[in-house]
Amino acid sequence: MTRKNPEMLAQSANLYFGPWYRKSPFFEATRRYGCTGYDIYNHTYLPAYYDEPNVEYWALVNAVTIWDVGCERIVEVSGPDASEFINTLTCRDLTKCAVGQCKYMPVIAQDGGIVNDPVLLRIETDRWWMALADSDAGLFALGAAAHAGKRVTISYPPVHPIQVQGPRSKDTLERLFGDEIKSLKYYRCREADLDGIPVLISRTGWTAVVGYEIYLRDPTRGDDLWERVMEAGKPFEIRPIAPSEARRIEAGIFNYGSDITLENNPYQIMGMERLVEEQSAEYLGKAALARIRREGVTRRLVGIEIEAPELRAECAEYWPVRKDGRRVGHVTDAVWSPGLEKNIGYVWVPTELGAPGTRLEVESSHGVLPGRTAAIPFVDPTKRRPLH
Repeated sequence: MTRKNPEMLAQSANLYFGPWYRKSPFFEATRRYGCTGYDIYNHTYLPAYYDEPNVEYWALVNAVTIWDVGCERIVEVSGPDASEFINTLTCRDLTKCAVGQCKYMPVIAQDGGIVNDPVLLRIETDRWWMALADSDAGLFALGAAAHAGKRVTISYPPVHPIQVQGPRSKDTLERLFGDEIKSLKYYRCREADLDGIPVLISRTGWTAVVGYEIYLRDPTRGDDLWERVMEAGKPFEIRPIAPSEARRIEAGIFNYGSDITLENNPYQIMGMERLVEEQSAEYLGKAALARIRREGVTRRLVGIEIEAPELRAECAEYWPVRKDGRRVGHVTDAVWSPGLEKNIGYVWVPTELGAPGTRLEVESSHGVLPGRTAAIPFVDPTKRRPLH
């Protein structure tokens, strides 16, 4: 996911609403609550602007926020061979994933490239959901299934998530679902019913703070669910916001399609190499990843800190990066972090320049700015925040 700030929106052409893109069941609620700009994500309108990014950041970090993320297209893998099949799509060992557990899941192509990086939810023994980032990875799964010779069905169920994120999100959901919500652990999920509204709740989110995703299973009840959450969160000053770029970069969360693409593999991404797990089972790209591991990689995605006053415009295009006058890579995204009080982002550089502290020159839309590489995540590397 990504979002635009006011300067970028002012420079954009008008966005016309029509049937050629999908609207989530919460779309009208987002307009009613003041959304004035939208992105397109998974062929779906994604709210991109309600208020100043810094205002929304502090609401997320200090209180509770609600996001329309119905753009997270759900791909369901079901059938007698569903578990065996889905394990062939990823470098993670899903034999260790229990019913009711979630996993961050790099989907791997035959050459080791990253097709998508969804959150995977194991709903039942032979039923899995992939909550897709922005790509047509469902078509990839359909193609893989057609040649797998497995008893498996790939479908797009009418499931649409919202995120409820922030330290008071637990209080908000407790008012909706009772005390038992406190027992839902990080990266776990369970089915629930909210006065006749069928949902599934997961302890996940695009923030790495305390938060939940509520997956609506009846798209006719979108407005009902939205208003119920808003009412429950009223004592905690809940507000709708767009996806927080600053918080997701602080947390080391990647945006598929800009930070990482099909051309990249997990060994190139700082922190993702640990997800190539040892296992006896075969999966697409296993041989390619073994070769890449032996040979090493020549480029890496790492963090960057940019020394400048608060950046008010995020990267509309990649920003070239130079070392001693020679172009060596590019910044994929950069944003002001109100919490760290610095500009942070991600940068692709040669492996030998990837160590934290390497000095670089960034050719930004604000002119040439000094920067230095950094480790990611920028904060909370042990994920203590979302565990609370």
